[in-house]
Amino acid sequence: MILFLLSYLAGVLTILSPCILPVLPFVFARADRPFLRNGLPLLVGMAVTFAGVATLAALGGGWAVRANQVGRWIALAVMAVLGLSLLFPTLGDRLMRPFVAAGSWLTDRAERHGGDEGDVRASLLLGVATGLLWAPCAGPILGIILTGAALQGAGVGTTVLLLAYAAGAATSLALALLVGGRVFKAMKGALGVGEWVRRGLGVLVLIGVVVIGLGADTGLLTRISAASTGRIEQALLGGVGRGMPTNEAPTDLANLPVEGVMPPLTGATTWLNSPPLTGATTWLNSPPLTAEQLRGKVVVVDFWTYSCINCIRSIPYVRAWAEKYKDQGLVVIGVHTPEFAFEKSEANVRQNIQRLGITYPVAMDNDFAIWRAFKNQYWPAHYFIDAKGQIRHHHFGEGDYAGSERVIQQLLKEAGAANVAGGVVAVQAKGAEAAADMAQVASPETYVGYARAENFRSPGGLASDAVKTYVAAPLQLNDWSLAGDWRVTREHADLQKAGGRVAFRFKARDLHLVMGPSASGGQARFRVRIDGAAPGADAGSDIDAQGLGRIDGERLYQLVRQTGAVRERTFEIEFLDPGVQVFAFTFG
Repeated sequence: MILFLLSYLAGVLTILSPCILPVLPFVFARADRPFLRNGLPLLVGMAVTFAGVATLAALGGGWAVRANQVGRWIALAVMAVLGLSLLFPTLGDRLMRPFVAAGSWLTDRAERHGGDEGDVRASLLLGVATGLLWAPCAGPILGIILTGAALQGAGVGTTVLLLAYAAGAATSLALALLVGGRVFKAMKGALGVGEWVRRGLGVLVLIGVVVIGLGADTGLLTRISAASTGRIEQALLGGVGRGMPTNEAPTDLANLPVEGVMPPLTGATTWLNSPPLTGATTWLNSPPLTAEQLRGKVVVVDFWTYSCINCIRSIPYVRAWAEKYKDQGLVVIGVHTPEFAFEKSEANVRQNIQRLGITYPVAMDNDFAIWRAFKNQYWPAHYFIDAKGQIRHHHFGEGDYAGSERVIQQLLKEAGAANVAGGVVAVQAKGAEAAADMAQVASPETYVGYARAENFRSPGGLASDAVKTYVAAPLQLNDWSLAGDWRVTREHADLQKAGGRVAFRFKARDLHLVMGPSASGGQARFRVRIDGAAPGADAGSDIDAQGLGRIDGERLYQLVRQTGAVRERTFEIEFLDPGVQVFAFTFG
């Protein structure tokens, strides 16, 4: 329900964004007619079409993308005819006759059969065309919806959220349309003004067609946010997120509820570190674990991915639980579900399992099969399963480690384990594994790839999948920029020449950057500066005091850990070698 409301509010905010400008003339083309028969059907058609097309796009099918492109060109042709009919009524009448004869969509039919009141069907079809052309700014909230669809698979939930987003946009447009309708009605009383308004709308419609046809609506306009709607959305997410429960352990552990039955662990592409539950301690070829094998054991399932900072900070506790209770009947299973493409590499996962000191079994869930079976939505997520194979507790995100450990102890006692160890583990984590200082964090996770990029400030915006020479820009809090020759893809930025830089204005104790070499096995040197100087005592665990470091693989690098008072700082990383890929900033 909360995400539904956030989606609706994000939609309402789109009217403040430049990306809505190209479709405004299409909407206002019927501002001088009764709202219920014209404006409302248009907005309904627009909202439903956008939600449907976006749902299909979330499925990732190339056929859906191609079909939408064809639909957009047809809609552009229809809108061009609408613009000409408004600009030149006589020409419009001739142009519209074939459309009318074929049971067509637009203005001529509306005027002939609907008179001054307009025609509901024509307005609805005009809304469908507008929905095909509308490319809203992908702010943080819309990004969450589409990311969730990519992880879970598009379904009814995704469509409902997209409808809520579109309904929010339709609401703000409806208010503007109602006000505009009164203005146009007043103008009709002035001699000659109504005709000029009609022609002016025709010109604006044609301008909108040109803007969309050239791709500016999905390029430059989606990256210019004069009203800073992305920041408003981020504030909404932050405010709501702070109040959302992560499901802390109850005080009455003797009556833990049954949340469901543990689903099968089928669908993993590879198993690592998985010996049989009795006998040898290692296997050359790790066999899959099954729910039947685990019956009689208490199981903790940890969904994680190795470049996720929240996962990295929780792993010391999961490691400690696995070690402390392994002889009393606890089995810990890590389900590695990737966020980035490089995390699907078995070699990368093996390397990072070793680096993080993980010795318990890990299922590589590259196809999200186990993730979907558990209906999971979070990294990290911990599910606690009793000896009967029943899920008795879950926890999302970081925190409540003591409560989670007490749940483990309770389930072991229920399973008949003798002398279950008491107390809770004392973890002394270092580097990126150390707990975050969340009270000081004022910067959100920020992606570099254009699919989810926010607050990018280099002049001209990001060029999708094309090499471009970027220039640094002045930065406010949570802004970032590129400098040098980069090719930005949906997921990352790829440096083409040595000397490229990335800058970020942040406020947090820790700054991390997910990055790696462009070629397998490659390495690249880099230098970090904070406020233009070497970091000194504020250097993270992956650089020295001079800010020098080396990329040795695709992973998360801790580059800043402030030792003094946390304040706004400007971070800059300069790559001394080419062949670098940069994915995302995280903070702690």
